Amino acid sequence: MTESSTSTLDKALRWFGTARPKPEARCRLFCLPYAGGSSAIFRPWQTAAPAFLEVVPLQLPGRGQRLREPLLRNILEIAGLITSDLLAMFKEKPFAFFGHSMGALISYEVARMLRWEHGLRPMALMVSGRRAPHLPDRRPPTYQLPEAEFIQELRRLNGTPKEVLESSELMEIMMPLLRADFEAVETYEYQPGPLLDCAISAFGGSEDPDVSQADVEAWGEHTSSEFKCKIMAGDHFFLVPQQQSLLQELVLELVQLWSKNPDSPRRHGSTEKSGN
Repeated sequence: MTESSTSTLDKALRWFGTARPKPEARCRLFCLPYAGGSSAIFRPWQTAAPAFLEVVPLQLPGRGQRLREPLLRNILEIAGLITSDLLAMFKEKPFAFFGHSMGALISYEVARMLRWEHGLRPMALMVSGRRAPHLPDRRPPTYQLPEAEFIQELRRLNGTPKEVLESSELMEIMMPLLRADFEAVETYEYQPGPLLDCAISAFGGSEDPDVSQADVEAWGEHTSSEFKCKIMAGDHFFLVPQQQSLLQELVLELVQLWSKNPDSPRRHGSTEKSGN
């Protein structure tokens, strides 16, 4: 193995916090977490996924085995690194993306880079807990708030465990990561471009205070292919209590897409939009 190929492999491996390879799988589902989250949140999916599907949770810098790496504060920078570091994997077999909240934006931008810079099309882009990328935030930025106010915002979102919020030691560790992730999301600027031509499925929580059903449905404006929207019971972090049900929805979507196109092309092609 050459020095160059070793370097490429090392760059790819750093993204896999909870790797469980399934060589026999016919499709990979790359999963990206919400702000402050790690690849560990998708670990149950790795064991529950059917044989045809390899769930690949991606570990972002600043958490898990990447704890000592510099934090990233820009969605496009994160997406660009994923695209370049994992390009060889995206070429190996059919793939799809799932991202929640911050992960939805990252997944969307990776899908765009792969499609228009490398001619690679995912089977599907599946997103949750995030308004469509062209819609502006309705709330002012929070990543620069004083600590007490920032913690109050975390309480409002209901995604950080109470025991973490009440532990000064744990919050001292988590605060830089949370602020960096919030900055990445809150400073994201959508750049218009060609529509994706892969299927998009968007999910929302029925009690999400920041993402309405209309916000979720607006994802349909970003594909010339199929679009589905589903609202599930819960708040912004509905994917936690609904983890099993959500995985079932994602698997069903991939099975249906596969049945329509058994060859599942990854290279440049076109599909017809079937409706919103």
